[in-house]
Formats: sequence, structure tokens, C-alpha cells
Amino acid sequence: MSDVGSEDFDDEQGNIGEYDGDRNEAGERHGVGKAVLPNGDTYQGQYENGKRNGQGTYRFKNGARYVGEYYMNRKHGHGTFYYPDGSKYEGGWVEDQRQGHGIYMYANGDTYDGEWMRHLRHGQGVYTYHDTGSKYVGTWVMGKMESSGEFIHLNHKYQGNFLNNSPSGPGKYVFDIGCEQHGEFIQLDQDAGDGDEEEPISTTVLKWQPMLITGITLLGPAKDQKRSSPDPGKLEEGAKVEAVDPEEKTLTEEQSARAKTPTTPETGTDKQPELEDKQD
Repeated sequence: MSDVGSEDFDDEQGNIGEYDGDRNEAGERHGVGKAVLPNGDTYQGQYENGKRNGQGTYRFKNGARYVGEYYMNRKHGHGTFYYPDGSKYEGGWVEDQRQGHGIYMYANGDTYDGEWMRHLRHGQGVYTYHDTGSKYVGTWVMGKMESSGEFIHLNHKYQGNFLNNSPSGPGKYVFDIGCEQHGEFIQLDQDAGDGDEEEPISTTVLKWQPMLITGITLLGPAKDQKRSSPDPGKLEEGAKVEAVDPEEKTLTEEQSARAKTPTTPETGTDKQPELEDKQD
């Protein structure tokens, strides 16, 4: 490196910024330096041939910051982005976008731990809801729950296919008392409003259609085996769940109500960088 020093520089609009750090023989920023950009953002870290390259910290004037790897002026590699609302993403980046494996901690306490592509949840991942402890474990496609997955609650879970963030088609509810309710989610169109509108508003609702109740279906080589429903007399006194009547093959009213309720509350919003690093 040829020298170390500070200088003022202009951006494309003619605004003045500052740079203090190493340079190569061609006079380009090269090594370690700190830049104060014309818009008030700052970058401190490694440069290579005039571009941010390697480890660095970029601080936005609104309080957000990125700490991690750069390549050719872009967030690339592993890094952590702290957003102004208190949310945080830590994981892989490719050309300024969340990609690969990463963990997003949302401002409301929810978390997503899984795969990303082009800033969106994509691939296999686990989304955990802070308020209830419920979680979705399964496949994501471009930010939405799609294909196979399961929604896990305190004392039961739903397993099946998902479409556009909602359960769709065949699936089953698995209850901790030792039984499964098999059935299918279907979509029904319902007219909303009081009829005064010139064009009635149609909404789509999900309805669970139960088909049969079985014992727990084992996975793997013994998948055809089934465990019988528990003996009601062996349930602990004061238990909050009721046993299945083996003669009627029906769930209690409370259990059926759970099964009929779609199990996909809204997920947190992934911040999209309007928070883009400025070129210095």
C-alpha cells in the first residue's frame, strides 16, 4: 500500500464525503479504512482495489447497521443486519440479498431459522411464534408456506400440504392423547357484506372435512402399524384433553373445534433494504 491518509470525495451528485485509510499504488482505497458518505452513512472495514471487500461495518444514519462480509461493494458471505425496529437477521448473503441459511429474529419476538433465497424464506425452515410457542416446520417457496409441512401446537399438530400460507388438501391432526384425525382442507367461497354493495365481495374460507380417526400412525418400516387409543381411565385426573371414544370414533367438541380451525397465523415481515449501502 502506498500511503495512509484522509481525503474528501464527491458522490455522483457532487456531495462531499470523507475517507481516511489505506491506499494501493494506484491511489485506490485498499486495506483498512473508514468512509463517511455524503448522506451521513459510514463504513469502516476492509477495501480492495477501491471497493468494500472483506470484513466491515456499515452504519446507516437511521440506526440500522450491517456487520459482516463484503465482496465488490456488496454484502456477500456471512453477516448480521440490525434493523431500526429491533429485528435482526444473521446468516448468508449473496449480492446484497439474504440467501442460504439464516436466522431472522423479528421485532415481535417471532423467529425464522432456515433457508433463504433473494431476501425471501425459501426452502426448509422453522418459523416459531413467540406469543403462543406454535411453530411451522416445513417447506417455503418465495416467502410463503408451500408443499409439505407441519404446524405444531402445545398438545396437537397438523401435518399435510400447504398452499399460499394455508393448509390445503389431505392432511391429519395428531393429538397427544394418542390419536389422529384424518381429513381434508377445502376452500369455500363466501359472499361478504350486507347486500347493499353493487358488487358483492367474495372471500375464500378454509373448511376442514374430517374423514376418520385412527391411533398414531408410526413412520418408517412399521408405518402400517397403529397404536390404539388410550384407555380413558388411565388419563391423569384434571387433564385438559379428553380421550377418544373408541366406539364412536369421534373427537370431543373441543378437539373438533381445534381441528376445524386453520392453523397458520400471520408471520412477521422481512425487511427489504430500502436500506441499501451507498457507493462511496
